[in-house]
Amino acid sequence: MLIRVDPTSAIPLFEQLAAGVRSEVIRGALRAGEKLPSARELAASLDINVHTVLHAYQNLRDEGLIDLRRGRGAIVTDHAEGYLALAASLPALVAEAKTLNLSPIALAALIREAY
Repeated sequence: MLIRVDPTSAIPLFEQLAAGVRSEVIRGALRAGEKLPSARELAASLDINVHTVLHAYQNLRDEGLIDLRRGRGAIVTDHAEGYLALAASLPALVAEAKTLNLSPIALAALIREAY
């Protein structure tokens, strides 16, 4: 698992970290049943606060992407398969948006509105 965060970014570190985990799931580097590093290990490797990692993990838990259990750590749930299926449909959506000369910002706005 390779996750990077940019402390100079306007995006909060916990959001960058959660997005990194989602990306790893979509890439197939993390699969259902796999264990994520402990919050302490990940915080140390990224040189960030452990509470930042816990915040990201809690958001991922709230999404249903990971399961947090005391003593077991963070485990990727079966929800990961749904992320993979959704990610597989994105290239066609992006291609259609490009044929319509729709900007990424406009496409994101359409998705937010539909959601």
